[in-house]
Amino acid sequence: MKFNTRRSKVKQKKKRYRWIKLTGTLFLLLLLGVGIYVYNIYSNAKEAVNNRMNSNISSIDSEETKKKLAANEKINILLLGIDKRENDKGRSDAMIVLTLDPKNDKMQLISIPRDTHTYIVGKNIEDKINHAYAFGGSDMSVATVENMLDIDIDGFVEINMEGLSDLVDSVGGITVYNNTDWYDENGFHYSEGELHLNGKQALGYVRMRKLDSDFARTERQREVIQAIIKKGTNFANITKINEIINVLGNNVKTNITFNEMQNLVSNYSNVLKNTESYMVQGEGKMVDKTWYYFVSEEELEKVNEMIVNN
Repeated sequence: MKFNTRRSKVKQKKKRYRWIKLTGTLFLLLLLGVGIYVYNIYSNAKEAVNNRMNSNISSIDSEETKKKLAANEKINILLLGIDKRENDKGRSDAMIVLTLDPKNDKMQLISIPRDTHTYIVGKNIEDKINHAYAFGGSDMSVATVENMLDIDIDGFVEINMEGLSDLVDSVGGITVYNNTDWYDENGFHYSEGELHLNGKQALGYVRMRKLDSDFARTERQREVIQAIIKKGTNFANITKINEIINVLGNNVKTNITFNEMQNLVSNYSNVLKNTESYMVQGEGKMVDKTWYYFVSEEELEKVNEMIVNN
């Protein structure tokens, strides 16, 4: 009996050893699989950012930006939503100054209405601010915003508005809160209250301005950007990361390098905890049959103070 008991214990040990060995092997395979997946994401992301998305412009001092990022200082990024039509260079349909403040864990989005009347740097004329892109692309847009608000822009991100639709779809749609009940030309009902939107619906949501105001429109733009950031940084979307990267690679231009983006993820992610938004205030009126949005010097000083010192 003792012998049989011993044999049973030996068998149990062998079974336990085989189970531990099998579990260990599966664990190593899982780690290997995750490692390969993460490497593929890393490789794909690096290629997309550095080769397909990268676009340097002369109005931004890239060396100064690197210093700010290395010191975890506050930085300003100009977000440009570009509406390009056939045989047209395009105009900035959305223009938002994104301020990331890691020391105070705060993110601020300030919208500049597209019809804002201002001096266009490099063109030496006064015109609508969204025409700066048509005249000189992101470079002239950055220089014009810097001049108008008396701030430094450390980076820019330009996205094709048509690509916004693909981006929303790549994160599985977004949820927004709609304040105005309306139908678009395709018959989709944007009912008042919480809405889950796919890419095409989100694009219609940010473009509508006829039923309310440009103020409400820029508010919708900021809301959609925040919803994309929230959804895109959700761990549940890790399986969609390559799709998201490919959409960004095809529709986004930026001077921010892959290494700088890694720095932002590592050291600036807490800014998402506190988000503030604002639209530059002014008054719209017709001048020589053209509609402009005029902003006072007092308002420009107020916005400068919000960006520089808040």
